[in-house]
Amino acid sequence: MKLKLLILSSVISLSVSAQNKVQVTAHRGDWRNAPENSLRAFQYAAQMGVDIVELDLKKTKDGVVVIMHDGTIDRTTNGKGKPADYTFDEIRKFGLRNGIGRVTKNQIPTLKEVMLALKGTGVKVNLDKSYDYYHEALAILKETGTVQQAIFKSEVPYADLKARYPSLIDSIIYMPVVNLDKPEAKQIIVDYLKNMKPYAFELNFTKDTSAVLRDNKFITQTGAKVWINSLWASLNAGHDDDTAVEDDNKKDSWDWIIAHGATIIQTDRPQLMLEYLRKKHLHK
Repeated sequence: MKLKLLILSSVISLSVSAQNKVQVTAHRGDWRNAPENSLRAFQYAAQMGVDIVELDLKKTKDGVVVIMHDGTIDRTTNGKGKPADYTFDEIRKFGLRNGIGRVTKNQIPTLKEVMLALKGTGVKVNLDKSYDYYHEALAILKETGTVQQAIFKSEVPYADLKARYPSLIDSIIYMPVVNLDKPEAKQIIVDYLKNMKPYAFELNFTKDTSAVLRDNKFITQTGAKVWINSLWASLNAGHDDDTAVEDDNKKDSWDWIIAHGATIIQTDRPQLMLEYLRKKHLHK
């Protein structure tokens, strides 16, 4: 009997410990050490030990799904115009710019290249700006054997998602993005929980007064995670990376986010975030 109690205690301890861990998402990869949304940036992030990398999808003129955040390639490459203005072969002639604006030899990668590079690493890929390309993205994930490694996301309510992709939503890992400033925010979350098993909910807010931030156990008790961004202050009411790093104020930034239920944090400081969480025994 004592042995059974000891085993049960150990299992409970491990379960609680796992629940307390916080996953780290690298926003556009490790863009401080490689061009944003470059294959190298995602590989660097994976090597440092992040759990998820975030990237953005666009399509070329000939239908190739590539990684690009902006509506144009002007800011991040030495080219001009929209990705859809170019064929894939044409767009590959441009070099991605690094953090100080210098053109590098890094090319705009495809989603297929990223998924193959990260396949088997255990690192998930968050598909931002992907709502218009779900079918194309899923086809690539199936081709590369990485369906379970990707997280689809959008800002639409469940009814809109179901209407747009009725036959697809049961085949993907999905995360709703919810603006907590909106009065209907909690109802949007509840509707998703009634109809799906989301991987997580990305919660954005300019004011930190939402009741969902005070109590989000109704989310986590279903097995879904709470994703809070620590990057731009406009996404987290000022509890951001710069406060943590430049002001050396973790209490009002990363600690605040963790205290308000985050089990995934998307950051522009992945290496520092990992080091901080590991010191607090909050990362694997």
